Amino acid sequence: MSTESLNRTSAVAVDPSPVINTRVNVDVLKQRIIVQKKKDRLKRTIIFSTVCLSIGALSILAN
Repeated sequence: MSTESLNRTSAVAVDPSPVINTRVNVDVLKQRIIVQKKKDRLKRTIIFSTVCLSIGALSILAN
């Protein structure tokens, strides 16, 4: 084995980041999920409305 592969392997095995004890506020995470779901629902509503209006406009123009 070459020393390059040993150096590379040892560099991966060592975790230089220190362990940080933090507390997670679950209410904040739930609120973020709720906000994201509202945004997704609004996007779906806009896309659905656009498709319906386009089909309606095409059917009116076709007559």
